[in-house]
Amino acid sequence: MQQHASIGAAQRHRPRRILAVGTALVLAAGPAPLAAQPDPDSTPTAASPSAASPSAASASAAPASAAPAGQRGAELYRQHCASCHGEQGQGSQRGPSLVGVGPASVDFQVGTGRMPIPDEMPQPRRDEPVFSADEIAALVDHVASFGGGGPQVPRVVPGDLPAGREIFAANCAPCHGATGAGAALTDGRDAPPLYEASAVQIAEAVRVGPGLMPVFPSQVLTDQQVDDLTTYVRRLQGERLDRGGNPLGRLGPLVEGLVAWIATLGLLVAAARWLGKRAEE
Repeated sequence: MQQHASIGAAQRHRPRRILAVGTALVLAAGPAPLAAQPDPDSTPTAASPSAASPSAASASAAPASAAPAGQRGAELYRQHCASCHGEQGQGSQRGPSLVGVGPASVDFQVGTGRMPIPDEMPQPRRDEPVFSADEIAALVDHVASFGGGGPQVPRVVPGDLPAGREIFAANCAPCHGATGAGAALTDGRDAPPLYEASAVQIAEAVRVGPGLMPVFPSQVLTDQQVDDLTTYVRRLQGERLDRGGNPLGRLGPLVEGLVAWIATLGLLVAAARWLGKRAEE
């Protein structure tokens, strides 16, 4: 009986012991779930993006979207420009310094496809741009970070056509021709035709003077005069004026005259031979 009583007492106290053990385990495990709860004052991490509020997410995403643009410009410069112009634009034996050339110069050279070039040449030719508009903008910003100022990319607005004609005749026609078709210069170089240049590229060329072209700063030609000049050149592009004769691929009056003389001589020779054969008969 006494043994049964002790067993019964042990069975009655077993639920209390189980409850006590369970309570102890819960208390022991309590700090872990509490630590897993999001802290409203803490900064969300990349491991828990769901805990970030929309405003915090947009704020953290802004620097990430801005950083790659600058990195992209530096990467493009390192891949395509640094071998000639130096890591910091200081220049080398293969290319001039870019410090202080200004955004307009970089935008013109890269936007017209003259740069980058695979090999050195005295006068790079216009070609399709290698980079997209966004990549060109990134390159322009990166080169501008070298310092030194320089002309900015101009903002062109419509100007006065008659005034632009006078400016073109006095400053541009002697090299580029009255119609903008271009002409030969010295040392095997030439003044290129102007028919494919955009309005901004025309204004950029005026301000930076690429190649043998002289620079026309604002002290020589004001922004209004550059707008007038650009308006007239754009009119030439639309009309493609040819002063007399067949354009013959717009090679210029000297080449057109030479072709005419050759054609005339050929006709005279052919006529003489035909007459000679008739005389023999």
